[in-house]
Parts: sequence; C-alpha cells; structure tokens
Amino acid sequence: MAKAAQKLAGLGQRLGSSLMVQGPKVASDAFAYSKPRLTKFWYYAKVELAPPFPNEFPQVMKGVQDVVKSATTGKWAQLTVKEAWVNTLVCVEVAFWFFVGEQIGRKSIVGYDIKGDFKPLGYI
Repeated sequence: MAKAAQKLAGLGQRLGSSLMVQGPKVASDAFAYSKPRLTKFWYYAKVELAPPFPNEFPQVMKGVQDVVKSATTGKWAQLTVKEAWVNTLVCVEVAFWFFVGEQIGRKSIVGYDIKGDFKPLGYI
C-alpha cells in the first residue's frame, strides 16, 4: 500500500512539474488561437443579438404582414427547397432562444417547481 502511495505521489509530482513548465506555453497558444475567433464572434454577436431599434419596427411590421399575406394566399406552397429550409432554421432558432430564455428566467434547466396535491411515493 505504501509503495502504491509513493508511485501516486511521484506521478502527481511529475504531472505538476510538467504543468508548470508547459502550462504557460499552452495558455499563450490557446489565447493566440482564440483571439481572432472571439473577436469575430463578438462582432457578430453585437450585431445579431441586439434588440431592434425603434426605426426598424416598420420593417418588422412589413415582414409580419408579408407572412400573413403569404399564408392566406397560399404563396408559401411555392417556396423553393432552399427558402423552406432557411425558414425552418429560423423557426428552430426562435424556438431555441425561447427555451434558453425560459431557462434563464427560472434559473434552472429543470422545469418549474409546482407545489400541488400530488405527493410522490418515497420509494421511487
């Protein structure tokens, strides 16, 4: 048992010294790799995730009216596969952000804690 503990301690020392030697280089390489990607991500995040400005509301209203008009006239049946796929992805994105917002709002991934008359059995 003592021999196993010594081997484990030796492994920890080797791992620690290796981490001390190679850690700063790995960290600087990771920073250099991620900096341009994070800059690009932040640029698009600021543009795409910003709420609409008041001067953009007429465009939003026109878009909603166009959707309603295409639904009533049957124009949606004439979409190309690419347009239908893009519309599907937009709907999935909206649903995704709705569910993420729900989780942020309730501060939990698990659903709401509803107190009711149901009492679960202790053995389940």
